[in-house]
Formats: sequence, structure tokens, C-alpha cells
Amino acid sequence: MKVVLGSDHGGIHLKEAIKSVLEDMHIPFEDVGCDCPDSVDYPDYALPVAKRVADGEFDRGILICGTGLGMSITANKVPGIRCAVVSDEFSAQMSREHNNANVLALGERVIGPGLAEKIVRTWLTTEFAGGRHARRVEKIHAVEKEHGNR
Repeated sequence: MKVVLGSDHGGIHLKEAIKSVLEDMHIPFEDVGCDCPDSVDYPDYALPVAKRVADGEFDRGILICGTGLGMSITANKVPGIRCAVVSDEFSAQMSREHNNANVLALGERVIGPGLAEKIVRTWLTTEFAGGRHARRVEKIHAVEKEHGNR
């Protein structure tokens, strides 16, 4: 598994904690920024992560901003991306097991590094259950095909 990470200025500290988790789990990753506390626009970091996951260059992506919301909204505009904003371990598990989420969005102003570590570990180690859930994910793909990504 390979992971691509991105954050805006509101997520740089939590991103560093997540990088330590990935290193501990021996998961290769690439950090596409941001690396400074100066205000930046979250779409500039969410989009490259989402595109690289959608293109198959990376298996999963992790995005961090103040709340995770702006990153998730942006990432979900890319066809093939299923980005979940997660603030607890159960939602992390369900986003993978039931929704086959391929991008995780976290909020540095919402959760601390300890909880973020648990969420990331759960999200990265939970497999998609398939079965009835696969049918539902296919319906999401059908919506993308029918309506485009407006």
C-alpha cells in the first residue's frame, strides 16, 4: 500500500503526527504539502491527492485541514474518489468496510494526535467487506457516470 498526504496550513501539525504513524507501520508515503503556517487554499492540496489516488498512483490518500470538511468536499469532486471526514474510530472502520473510502479527511482543530493515530491505523488496516456494500459503491459510480462531477 502507498499513501499520499496533503494538508493546508490548518493541518500541518497533525500531518506530521500521521507521518510518524505511517513510518511506524512501514507504509510508503509522499507528502504533497503544505509545509508552512501561512494561510493557503485547501483545494490546492486536496486536488493533487485526490487525482493521484484516482489515477492509481497511490492506493489511499489522507487529507488534513482545520475541520476536514473543505478537503473532503474538494476531493469528492474527483471521479472515483470516496473521501470520508472521520472523527472517531468506528466511522474510520465503517468508511472502509462499508464505503470503500479511498481518501480520509481529518480536522486538526477537531481531533488531537492520539485519536488521529487510532483513526489512521484503523482506516489503513480495515478491508472493504464487499458483498452488499459493493453493490452500493457501484451505485455511487453510476451516479458519477450519469451526472458527471458538477
